[in-house]
Amino acid sequence: MVHFVGAGPGDPELITRKGARLLAEADVVIYAGSLVNPELLDLCKDTAKIYNSASMTLDEVLEVMYDAEERNFTTVRLHTGDPALYGAIAEQMDALDKKRIAYDVTPGVSSFLASAASLKKEYTLPGVSQTVIITRLGGRTAVPDEESLKSLAAHKSTMCIFLSVHMIDDVVKELTAGGYDKDTPVAVVEKASWKDERIIRGTLKSVGDKLKEAGITKTAMIIVSPCLEAEYELSRLYAADFSHEFRKATK
Repeated sequence: MVHFVGAGPGDPELITRKGARLLAEADVVIYAGSLVNPELLDLCKDTAKIYNSASMTLDEVLEVMYDAEERNFTTVRLHTGDPALYGAIAEQMDALDKKRIAYDVTPGVSSFLASAASLKKEYTLPGVSQTVIITRLGGRTAVPDEESLKSLAAHKSTMCIFLSVHMIDDVVKELTAGGYDKDTPVAVVEKASWKDERIIRGTLKSVGDKLKEAGITKTAMIIVSPCLEAEYELSRLYAADFSHEFRKATK
């Protein structure tokens, strides 16, 4: 059996209880070494065989899984954050399907959510933004033209941008060309929830220079949103004059 497990954003306590149990039980662990906090490997049993996939090809990762299956071992493929977001698990699952090897997926806390927690901000404020766009700038992995940052910027909603901090000048250029004002608030969270986490706050006008000064070029989430600095309406759900299934209006 192969278990794809979301390791969470970095803090070892932010892996799910199920993920921690599977990791502790695994005979073989393949972890994304460039992104997963190595402290999580302390959960592994002493006899587990541990592989760092940072230096491995897809074929090499699959061969480890195939060999483990032949030996009747349990494998955990440990991905950063939640495996459904930029985890490249589809190609692994398709390969396992062809071999008729059973697998499952355990979700994890994504870095875009850990970033909100670190910022102590809500991405969906009433009257400000009720939409969160999760995306990235095209690089070695292309982005469809209709999903370019310039196109998505027209919504002016909360945007969480992965894998793009090293191209911050291009990010700013696309977003402002698409409709965001240069004074739109921006926050960049490097290594969200890690002990050495760093937060940079600014605007689309200032964030590029601030990131260069800080030397942040990877492992960082870019959040662009009016919600970072905005007055907002109070939730109707808890309004005294709002009735619903569990409570009658008192005003």
